Amino acid sequence: MKKYSIVRIGSEYVVQAGETSILKVSSRRQADKLVTDAAELLQQGPASSEGEQPSIGREASEVS
Repeated sequence: MKKYSIVRIGSEYVVQAGETSILKVSSRRQADKLVTDAAELLQQGPASSEGEQPSIGREASEVS
C-alpha cells in the first residue's frame, strides 16, 4: 500500500497517495476514517468471484 497523507487546502482536506490527490473532504475526521477504511479493505484482498459473472459484459468488436 502506498503512503497516504492528508493535506489541508483552504477549508478542505485532500487525501493524497504519494504525489497524487485522491479525494477531497470537508473534515479531517472524515478523511482519517476514509483512509482507515480503505486500508482495511486493501488488507482483505480481492473477493472470491468463483462462478460469478461480470456485471458488465464486453461487446465483441466489429472489424470491417
